[in-house]
Amino acid sequence: MQHGPAVRRRKLGEELRALRDRCGFTSGEAAQLLGWHQSKISRIETGRSGVKPEDVRLLLDAYGVSDARERALLEALAVSAGDTGQARQWWHEYRGLLPQEYRDFISLEASASAARTVELSVVPGLLQTPAYARAVTRAALGGMPEPKVDALVDVRLARQSVLRADPPLQLSAVLDEAVLRRQIGGPEVMAEQLRHLTAVAELPQVRLQVLPFSVGGHLGLTGPFVIFSFPNIADLDVVVLDHLTSSLYLERKEDLEAYSAAFRTIQAHALPPQDSSDLISAIADGA
Repeated sequence: MQHGPAVRRRKLGEELRALRDRCGFTSGEAAQLLGWHQSKISRIETGRSGVKPEDVRLLLDAYGVSDARERALLEALAVSAGDTGQARQWWHEYRGLLPQEYRDFISLEASASAARTVELSVVPGLLQTPAYARAVTRAALGGMPEPKVDALVDVRLARQSVLRADPPLQLSAVLDEAVLRRQIGGPEVMAEQLRHLTAVAELPQVRLQVLPFSVGGHLGLTGPFVIFSFPNIADLDVVVLDHLTSSLYLERKEDLEAYSAAFRTIQAHALPPQDSSDLISAIADGA
């Protein structure tokens, strides 16, 4: 079974089922045409099983799909839903600790070329220091045994390797000023975290902006979100919304357009990068 994000498998399955329906084939007829078992078609279409790009090509041939862009999109979707390479699958060592949704999120993050995020309450995981990550984990998961806290912090820090990859993830983050002033872990932890933010803001692959209190109400108040973008094909972009017990993945074109527009608006109201770094430094000096 492939180890890619389940959300990608489900999307690919839905697209392939729609194409089969358009041709008027039953799943049994499609399987017979390809010499497969009907259960293979069912597993692919429901997202329970990964599918190799070559099998997607066979399905597209069987369904008479000749449009080059549509074929490229679905084949790329098969790649992103499948194996991303052994070097990028370190998170599977933690599958006994991490829920599937978190592993899906990490897999998307690891294969993305860019991420845009708005945060209202905590520093994004990719920019956290070890002490801050530990304080956040303890606060969010009170009562968890220390060995598990240690493991979750290790995961948080390991995720940050995407910023040092070749090529690195291009990260654009807008933080509400509340993120900088909320005393997580105490003054020393916060001062270190804020200094770390000013340091990573100097990286060419990071664009960090602060949305000051003076802005008042803004679109971001509806909740934090992340938009992942992928190389070459914009139709693979996905929005991730975090809830208390689950994550919601949005991939419809209208959802992506709405959240992309919201991010641009929020970014336009935020301080420029240098002014943001100056504000972070000022708060750190007083932390």
